Amino acid sequence: MPENERAFEALSEAVLDVARTTELEPVLHKLVHTVRELVGARYAALGIPDGQGGFDRFLTSGMSDELIEKIGPLPRTHGLLGAMLENTESYRTDDIRDDPRFEWWPRHHPEMTHFLGVPIVSKGTVLGAFYLTNENDEQFTDADQHLTELFAAHAAIAIENAQLFERSRELSVVEERNRLARDLHDSVAQVMFSLSLTAEAAARTNDSEQARKVAELAKQALDEMRSIVFELRPADLASDGLVETLGKHAKVLGRVFGQEIDIDVRSDKALDPDTELQLFRIAQEALSNALKHARASSVEIVIDLGAGHLEIRDDGLGFDPASVGVRARHLGLTSIEERAKQIGGKATIESSPGRGTSVIVDV
Repeated sequence: MPENERAFEALSEAVLDVARTTELEPVLHKLVHTVRELVGARYAALGIPDGQGGFDRFLTSGMSDELIEKIGPLPRTHGLLGAMLENTESYRTDDIRDDPRFEWWPRHHPEMTHFLGVPIVSKGTVLGAFYLTNENDEQFTDADQHLTELFAAHAAIAIENAQLFERSRELSVVEERNRLARDLHDSVAQVMFSLSLTAEAAARTNDSEQARKVAELAKQALDEMRSIVFELRPADLASDGLVETLGKHAKVLGRVFGQEIDIDVRSDKALDPDTELQLFRIAQEALSNALKHARASSVEIVIDLGAGHLEIRDDGLGFDPASVGVRARHLGLTSIEERAKQIGGKATIESSPGRGTSVIVDV
């Protein structure tokens, strides 16, 4: 098949992939793999920054699982990686090491010479970038750059689609809170109206039975008010603690995704603030993976703070943690492990295809 026809076919397939799914990661991974093959690059990556000096996603193509593991932690947005996120122009060089913005490679990182960086741009804003490199004398051409820029345009559409989908989820959370507010008005207002009438009757007749009913109605109204306000009030880890905050978070997520999330609290002993914060972030990441990607029908959170133990289980699709390139596709796994290390703990990811996933953290 002629190269132009092959490129057109690959681009058409990319357009279809972007149009038919809101699952961002598989689409981006396919884009970066296809670009690498079409331009003949030895290595390729697609990075989306997290706004905090790191990458929210960093998908690679051309590196083996063993090589990724040897290189170690995910890159930060420094050097040329960061430079590609600061302007909307593509950049090519025949030797990356000669560029003044080049800093260093970690140990075991392969030697690279030719470099092509293409920002992923939407409405003047850089959302991420393609990074392509070679380790031989084969230079990148104008045609390579043009083709990569076309794929970057479709990557921008995919990222925007995913962001719009997430915003719709956030709107669902807002709508759920509005529904709770309506429940607060409807249910408690009725009880308070009955309470007012009964109190007036008790005052006129000096009836002890009516007074008893007033007390019961007041307690009922108070209980309902507390229940609904508990769900309406935003979670506050500092004042509420990990168990209560995680419970609120799970309840709202369950309603938005239409998924029951069970919580088994075995000990709610308070831990130091930083430990609770990192455990909460780990739980958020694990729940997000289970609800958005795993298609789980059952999700359970086990909390035993007395033993420093947190576990999130789901019965979803699962995956092989040891499969080729898994760290490049599942940045959340690395984030979970790094957060656990920060608080002197250890995170274990247990999963296999078709058998769900367990994220276990022991501090």
